[in-house]
Amino acid sequence: MKVLNLIMKKEGRRYECAFHVREYKINTADQVITAIKAALRGKHSSNDFVIETQQITVQLIAPHNCFEETLSTVYGVYIWAETFPADTQVMGCTKPKSERAYRLCELNIETDRTRWATPDMSACTPVREISDIKNITVTPDNAAEVVGMIEDLVNGSTQLDSTDLQTVVEKLDEVVNIGTMKPDLGRSIVNIISDILVSETDVTAAAPHVLNMTENLGDRMEFQGDSLSVTAPTLALSMVNTDREGFKGLTFGVSSISAALKPEVFVDPSFVNEPEAHATIFLPNELNTFFPSGEENKIRLQFQFFGTSDLFQDESMINSSWTLNSSIVSASINQTKVHNLDDKVVVTFRHLNPKSLHHRVKCVFWDFQINEGHGGWSSRGCVTQSASSNQTSCLCDHLTHFALLLDVSRTPIGETDSYILTIISYLGCGLSSIFLGITLVTYVGFRKLRGDYPSKILINLSAALLGLSLVFLLDGWLSSFSNYGLCIVTAASLHYFLLASFTWMGLEAVHMYLALVKVFNTYIPWYLLKFCAVGWGLPLLVVVLVLAIDIDVYGSGVPQEAAVDLQSPDPFCWIQDDVFFYVTVVAFVLFILLCNFAVLIVVLVQIRKTNTNKSSTNSRTNLQDLRAIASLTVLLGLTWAMGFLSFGPGRVVMMYLFAIFNTLQGFFVFLFHCLMKENVRKQWKTHLRCGRLGDPDHTEWSRTVTAGSRTKMKNNLVSSDSAASIETSNTRISESSSEPAPKQQKQA
Repeated sequence: MKVLNLIMKKEGRRYECAFHVREYKINTADQVITAIKAALRGKHSSNDFVIETQQITVQLIAPHNCFEETLSTVYGVYIWAETFPADTQVMGCTKPKSERAYRLCELNIETDRTRWATPDMSACTPVREISDIKNITVTPDNAAEVVGMIEDLVNGSTQLDSTDLQTVVEKLDEVVNIGTMKPDLGRSIVNIISDILVSETDVTAAAPHVLNMTENLGDRMEFQGDSLSVTAPTLALSMVNTDREGFKGLTFGVSSISAALKPEVFVDPSFVNEPEAHATIFLPNELNTFFPSGEENKIRLQFQFFGTSDLFQDESMINSSWTLNSSIVSASINQTKVHNLDDKVVVTFRHLNPKSLHHRVKCVFWDFQINEGHGGWSSRGCVTQSASSNQTSCLCDHLTHFALLLDVSRTPIGETDSYILTIISYLGCGLSSIFLGITLVTYVGFRKLRGDYPSKILINLSAALLGLSLVFLLDGWLSSFSNYGLCIVTAASLHYFLLASFTWMGLEAVHMYLALVKVFNTYIPWYLLKFCAVGWGLPLLVVVLVLAIDIDVYGSGVPQEAAVDLQSPDPFCWIQDDVFFYVTVVAFVLFILLCNFAVLIVVLVQIRKTNTNKSSTNSRTNLQDLRAIASLTVLLGLTWAMGFLSFGPGRVVMMYLFAIFNTLQGFFVFLFHCLMKENVRKQWKTHLRCGRLGDPDHTEWSRTVTAGSRTKMKNNLVSSDSAASIETSNTRISESSSEPAPKQQKQA
């Protein structure tokens, strides 16, 4: 059907008429007049108009042809040639060659415009290879068709090679970015990604592209209502629309996963910690500070869940003892970077494999920037809040992809051994606390016992060990409250008293060296004050620096065996970062132990030389020598070196020895420096006899301690027992240090 717009004249007047002319070929002027007369003959009588050819002006609007167009379809690439309006173009199918495809050049009779209609390709065969879709240009019209074809091809494949995988990912990315994403189209894309992940395809090279595509998919999805969840085996996306005022916190969780079944997801505005959930992530209401301002801005919160780690392959973990032990869950705000949150994001994981008593866990996130842009796991900004054998909770100050790593480097020990070691640790620390308290009461309460420097150093060491034992005993109970601030304080206190204990052990070694080796001209002003400044100040400086650098270094987890050998799966507040642990604990302790061991060798050699110069009647017995070595070993903390020897076939034995000797260190201090020292026993006897301070034996001992004669002290060094010998020898430096320099030089 064609339209004629006519301008006619009758008796000097102009008339505009429009006629729909059917079944006429209008190609020449005569054919135009003929068509007009035929049209008027049916609508007007001959008396209405007098038609004179010279008086008729005809304005004919001719529609354009449908121009040539290249169309990429799932049936191949077709080039449709220019075609007249209302004509049908015919082309041979790509597959099979014998069939034909048809396409009409449509004409709109109202607007007189033409356009290509949807081609009829029902006789053609769709492409059967993924490589065939590489040349298909994705458009809003064919996006669903392309996705459907890819879904059919991927669903029937057990493994894609790298070329086919790249083609699929590129085409899906084109679909995601071509226009608005409808839920049905989004579900199809999620199903395709899930099919690839559950297949045997190596997706490592395409992982960053896939992760970016899934996030763009969630941001561009349009749906009715405030939320939408799209799930497939091993993969789930949840989108929530909110605004600044309406956001009060949100929890996303996955409560069931399977390689063959779709996960069950939930989105709840309150904090929900489902015990059976495989992963949950709670967003605090502080997150609304990162929302764009404006009343019309609708904020899109997106949660993602990955039931497989195929997209998160960390090259640095290939030869590492750390392994992934959870699903991966993420949260994001559309195109907004969230970091440095004061109110932390709470992420809870259910372990894929139960955590054994000797294993450590670490909360991590996927950092796209490390490993030369390939991505990898990082613990920066994340700490372990609590950990059990089946579940771990993390606190993080940013939004990204989160997961949980498990350290399987340690050789497992039996449950019986673990239970016994736990009992030994608690009982040993409990006994040490009691006897360290008695030691402090003894030396602080009896003025005549605390008069020399060795006794004062022993008091400080006992106080540090008592603090270490008490904090260790209370740590598990305090961490059970799951209070972030309380756990940091507990972990920092434990760290402080551990460092303080070893610092005072080192100062014991320094004092022995000065007393027994550098005997002459050793006057040091403010001697004990300087020792206290180092003994209590240095550990405080280390802890303050750690807190200043990263307060999240302290958190809840399983303690390191090198520090305390508590084999317990219960939460334990301690250092969670390996770098800080090895620098501020292992290196510090190892340095002190090496120095103390060197001092022990020098002291034993000095004592042996002293014995050689004495008559045989005053020489020590072997039993006395062993007692001296045992006393020094405990006092200098050399038993802690067993922690560095807990490996190999004898690991379990060394762990038992480590637990026994170190948790009972306080008891051994009491044994050697209270119970086995005659002067201490005499003080208790005097006290229990209602203050008989005139005891002749005690008076004689007091005079011995305060005497200024070097000859008499040397005699005391030789004639007293092993522990007392070292103590009396230490008196030499205490006396010299307390006297003015001229007097000391005169004695020398």
